[in-house]
Amino acid sequence: MREQILAPDVSRRRENSRDYEYLVVSVDPHESLPDARRRLVEHAEYGKWELHRSRIYSGGGRRFWLRRRVLRVQRTT
Repeated sequence: MREQILAPDVSRRRENSRDYEYLVVSVDPHESLPDARRRLVEHAEYGKWELHRSRIYSGGGRRFWLRRRVLRVQRTT
């Protein structure tokens, strides 16, 4: 089985006056669904990501868009 490791694409954009950071995770068609699910769960648990969108392509590949809110720290002094 061939495993494809892609560098995650993290981008930021403004949505409904809230700042979100996006992570796009691509899954190879030959990767098993439990392995892909495990990867997404790890991102959600340890990176505080939430599933925003998912898409399954005709060749069997999958792409998941995860997002998390960007915390803005304001100076107090």
